[in-house]
Amino acid sequence: MSATFNAGALEGEPFNAVVLAGGTAARLDGVDKASVEHQGRTLLCWALDAVVDAGEVVVVGDPVPTERPVTFTREDPRHGGPVAALLTGRDALLRERPWLAVLACDMPRLTPTTFRRLRGAAAGRDGAVLVGPDGRRQLAFVVTATGLDAVRPGHEEQHGAALQPLLTRLDLAEVPAVDQEHRDVDTWEDLRDLSS
Repeated sequence: MSATFNAGALEGEPFNAVVLAGGTAARLDGVDKASVEHQGRTLLCWALDAVVDAGEVVVVGDPVPTERPVTFTREDPRHGGPVAALLTGRDALLRERPWLAVLACDMPRLTPTTFRRLRGAAAGRDGAVLVGPDGRRQLAFVVTATGLDAVRPGHEEQHGAALQPLLTRLDLAEVPAVDQEHRDVDTWEDLRDLSS
């Protein structure tokens, strides 16, 4: 089910952002995805551009140089998976805001407009998630902080947990990706294809 976009629905609503950048990148020979470059800039820089409207940003991953002030943190134990990373990032935020934007650092086609569309579609719901052409939910979404807190598992259950089952417990509008927004970088071939 696709949501209609109401551009002004959450206009001016403050939000924070969590960037997930701490995966193992097994298909990229274990390199740190955040520091992989696309068009002369790191994937993390592209991700931070996409949430330029956020008041505060936490990056869950190893520290790398950034053009924008962010807080770096790591899930404990390391490589705990997306749920552990998301909740670790949420807990590291210094200031509480009603909305949280979440994205993987390996999606350089995301833009501020992507998250404005998601926030517009989220009005009156727990949030909104970007959906690729194949109908799959992407690791790019917005959610209310209270909604996320209501469904968060205990610390022991977070490690290794898949993200989609957690998201199914929330009322999320599905927002179709525009152009290449859904593209991510899992392999070196993916990175080459982005540049072609």
